[in-house]
Amino acid sequence: MSSLPEIIFSSSDSATSQQLSKLLKAGTIRKLIPRVYTSNLVDEDTTIIKRNLWMLVSHLFPEAQLSHRSALEFSLSPKNRLYLSGNNKKTYKWGAIEIRMVLRPKKLTDDHPIFDQLYVSSFERALLENLLPSRTIKGEKRTLDQHQLEDRLLQELNTRGEDSLNYTRDRAREIAQELGWELAFQKLHKIIGSLLSSKPKDILKSPIAIAKVLGEPYDAHRIDLFQNLVASLKQTSFPDRPQKTKKQESFELIAFFESYFSNYIEGTTFEIQEAKDIVYNGMLIPNRTGDTHDIKGTFSLVANRFEMSKIPESYEELIQVLQDRHRQILYGRQEKNPGIFKSIANRAGSSHFVEPNLVRGTLKHGFELFKGLTNTTERALYMMFLISEIHPFDDGNGRLARVMMNAELVHGCQSKLIIPTVYRDDYILNLKQLTRHKNTTNYIRMMDRAHTFSHWLIPDSYDNLVEQLELSNAFKESDEAALLFN
Repeated sequence: MSSLPEIIFSSSDSATSQQLSKLLKAGTIRKLIPRVYTSNLVDEDTTIIKRNLWMLVSHLFPEAQLSHRSALEFSLSPKNRLYLSGNNKKTYKWGAIEIRMVLRPKKLTDDHPIFDQLYVSSFERALLENLLPSRTIKGEKRTLDQHQLEDRLLQELNTRGEDSLNYTRDRAREIAQELGWELAFQKLHKIIGSLLSSKPKDILKSPIAIAKVLGEPYDAHRIDLFQNLVASLKQTSFPDRPQKTKKQESFELIAFFESYFSNYIEGTTFEIQEAKDIVYNGMLIPNRTGDTHDIKGTFSLVANRFEMSKIPESYEELIQVLQDRHRQILYGRQEKNPGIFKSIANRAGSSHFVEPNLVRGTLKHGFELFKGLTNTTERALYMMFLISEIHPFDDGNGRLARVMMNAELVHGCQSKLIIPTVYRDDYILNLKQLTRHKNTTNYIRMMDRAHTFSHWLIPDSYDNLVEQLELSNAFKESDEAALLFN
């Protein structure tokens, strides 16, 4: 490893210049950009420049200022450009990177340094800069689009409140008067007024900002995820798997194992005989009152053919059905606020679910996508992921998601879908893969296999069904065996 720094600047000092010449001839350093050398003889120029960007800009353009979109992005633009304001109007090419400089009207007291002599426009000044006229040069403007500015302002509103946004507007007004940017301020004033619901809303461009003003903010990332799932489901052909539970006895038998496995997934672990005693004999397991009620609550819901045949036809019905079913599942855990949407953000491991203030809006937009699905299995798999991904309640979301899925299947006269214990890890892993990497293919394949297995079961008697489940390894843990069936 070289003992020299990675970035070495040229110097007007003759002794230093001579030393640099010797190093250059010896191949110890090489030229990187004008007036700059590097001792890194391995990495590509662009990689080195990006790693040392602030140092290079600060040294080569003293007193320059990050401005326009760069003042808000704090990084190179998608076109590998950095936008500065300074003492000249010029473009500098550093290989694949461009430094584009425009004349700066003047530095203000709240423009602050971020690296040595490099300054950045204040938030308020940057907003105004991005609302100034700008032309497209080689596919990019030095300003962000209005909807991007709205998203930034909305973020400010959500995290710091109305007072912060009002301060931003007041300070921007002062800057506009000082720099002669009144037209830019008028645009900003209208945007902020709309976000605070005191001005006409037709000025807004960002769908998220518009939704906020209309009282229905939503998680845009999740809507994108749901759109991808819809597209994949529409491209998949699912076989007909008609129900085998026309008799009530068979329907309740499947419901028992459905509730048993659904609770087991969530950590409510009983032996199958214990679960049977709870459901059919009214047994209360000592020191496990909550778990006992979870099994009973889930079973009473999924064994009700009338209730499980109901599907929401509108967003309002969706909200009502979710709250009613959640209330029934968790009736024995009042501390979990059954039927009440969450007020505190929740997560599973490193997976963060939809923020509380975005639950209703995300459900609404997600349901609009759901209405475009016509095949019963498509609707079931989408509905399961919709509820699981949003996680609208404090607890019980996984069980509720699977109830909503199976209600779609019951309504469509298809076999229910059961996730046995042995398939739990596959189920959770593929949910995570869809959430984090948009892997719709593996999710659909996994759920389709679980549905094939569920349809394979013959619910003619309790003992025969237990035997089928044991032969398929359904009761085993994922690390003990694999799901087997013909």
